[in-house]
Amino acid sequence: MWRIPVTYGAVGATQAPDLLQYPPHGYRPIERTVRIGHGPDRWEYAWMRVMSWGVQRGAGFHVTPVESPPAATDASYTPVAFDAAGNPVAPATVGAGGETLYTPEGDAIVRAGDTGMLRAPFWPKEFPVRVVYVVDEPTRRGAAFGTLPGHPLAGEELFVVERRDDESVWFTVRIFSRPASGFWRAVLPALRLVQAMLVRRYLHELAGPLPTP
Repeated sequence: MWRIPVTYGAVGATQAPDLLQYPPHGYRPIERTVRIGHGPDRWEYAWMRVMSWGVQRGAGFHVTPVESPPAATDASYTPVAFDAAGNPVAPATVGAGGETLYTPEGDAIVRAGDTGMLRAPFWPKEFPVRVVYVVDEPTRRGAAFGTLPGHPLAGEELFVVERRDDESVWFTVRIFSRPASGFWRAVLPALRLVQAMLVRRYLHELAGPLPTP
């Protein structure tokens, strides 16, 4: 599975600041941002959920992570962030030696190159996606998921959590997509309705009560 390429060419385009004005040709862009809470506990909970398939699970998908060899994760795209002085920002969550990190619940933090098989309760087939890049900065963390063959859409979804100076925590979903085949183009209105429903679920997932210890 890790050798199969994603089904679109503009890998990483969800991080473009002008995505909504200039999406990849033929693709429809979406961006939604909501405030999901305040303080360090909300921040830790939110970014860990985003970077461990928690948002997809909260939206109703059953997620089966597919282990990828180092050749897949090492060769995947990881953007470099810079501080206000132009200095590179070291990744904030990668452990020493690049080992896999885990949430308190025992879920692995995703790395670029990881693959997940998403199964929706309303559809018998799995929707495969790949982590195409991660956002791993002190105040912004998240991951972008690209579609693989078998997914009804072709494109990319970015889920990123931001902690601002006032300690408020914000969640952004950025997407560009189009139907993956003629069949899905024929049912495009229904496909877009399902996509809109999932975006609402994604946004709601991180705004609920924090889990009790």
